[in-house]
Amino acid sequence: MKIHKTSTIFTKKDAIEKIPMRARSQSWLIRTRHLLHEEREPPPLISHMMLIFSFLLILLSFPWCLFFCVKVVKEYQRAVIFRLGRLIKGGTKGPGLFFVLPCIDTMKIVDLRVLSFDVPPQEILSRDSVTVSVEAVIYFRVSNPVISVTNVNDAQFSTRLLAQTTLRNVLGTKTLSEMLSERDAIASITEKVLDEGTDPWGVKVERVEIKDIRLPHQLMRSMAAEAEAVRKARAAIIAAQGEKDASA
Repeated sequence: MKIHKTSTIFTKKDAIEKIPMRARSQSWLIRTRHLLHEEREPPPLISHMMLIFSFLLILLSFPWCLFFCVKVVKEYQRAVIFRLGRLIKGGTKGPGLFFVLPCIDTMKIVDLRVLSFDVPPQEILSRDSVTVSVEAVIYFRVSNPVISVTNVNDAQFSTRLLAQTTLRNVLGTKTLSEMLSERDAIASITEKVLDEGTDPWGVKVERVEIKDIRLPHQLMRSMAAEAEAVRKARAAIIAAQGEKDASA
């Protein structure tokens, strides 16, 4: 009997070892997610008790409770409501008038209008090793209020930081002459890259504008001297051509 039991154990062990490692890891992941989901689920009894308590509170304090239960959001706003820490069905409320339950509902107002901000001057080293200072303006709006609240702590602040790094990365691949002559193309590339980065946050980048590209003073003086030399050379050529035509 002992030999038979041992052989059975070895058979189970061999069967487990024959399962691919990837399949075992996926099975473990599924079980873990299921357990975490079960832990996050609030006890239904407590939820029902809290709802009953909220309704009783509304009935007992009526009509004073209307100041706390009735909310109004404007046409360009949406209210993201959490009940006992969980997102309510439908996700958002508004525009217009709606009710919230005291004590168990929390609300955050999201503005859907197009907003803008200035990217502060960025010291950027171009591909041909010239340091320039670049300023830009970003226009964006919240396209998904729920994601903008649940996926990121502060969508506007995160968009500002990402805009600075994106602008530096894009301009770092350009030469000075390309920066000065291809502003629209640079703005279009920056808009596309930034929009892809902010999409998981529920933010849509509408437009990027390069305000100013400032060159170092020494470089500006040398460029001005070069332009002056070119103008003098052209003037000398024109004068010589005029004298030649006059003598002929």
